[in-house]
Amino acid sequence: MCAKDTSDEPEAASLSDVLEDAELRMMGAVEVFEDKLRTVRTGRASPALVEHIKVKCYGSECPLRQVAGIAVPEPRLIMLRPYDASVIGDIEKAVLSAELGLNPLNDGKVIRIPIPALTEERRKELKKIVEREAEAARVAIRNVRRDANRTIDALKKSGGAPEDDCFRAKEKVQSHTDEYEGQVDAKAKSKTEEIMEV
Repeated sequence: MCAKDTSDEPEAASLSDVLEDAELRMMGAVEVFEDKLRTVRTGRASPALVEHIKVKCYGSECPLRQVAGIAVPEPRLIMLRPYDASVIGDIEKAVLSAELGLNPLNDGKVIRIPIPALTEERRKELKKIVEREAEAARVAIRNVRRDANRTIDALKKSGGAPEDDCFRAKEKVQSHTDEYEGQVDAKAKSKTEEIMEV
């Protein structure tokens, strides 16, 4: 029989450590959500739409921004200027295989990516994607709250912190939860308005 793995059990921590950890993890959930929103296409051109694409060149995968300059000369056009002309074909392939619904135009020196206007159906699909990602972020924040409250309860039970302090700490955790869920809601609303804008 194996010895019990205690690596997942929380170490003895102070209430301030628990609160700080919870807030950092909630901030992280919001940042992950923001990163995902940047890749959701609206009707406007944005470098964030393509900069995460991985390009297979030089025997490895490189982020697009490391192999090409990304510019937005017009509201509906992204322009990629490779730092090395020999990888222009690799960049074009990477954009096509990223499944963003974009058709790059390669003239041998630069790649132009026209951003087509979104159809009503596509707008609704993108709105659902934003809502799904927002809910995932809210769930992540609530999971942090649950973990923090469990740790606070364990501290109270073990006598590591007074009951009044534990009660106030739980209130603070709830306050952080409300704050970061509010940020997620505001960002989701802003992105949805951008998507639905004709």
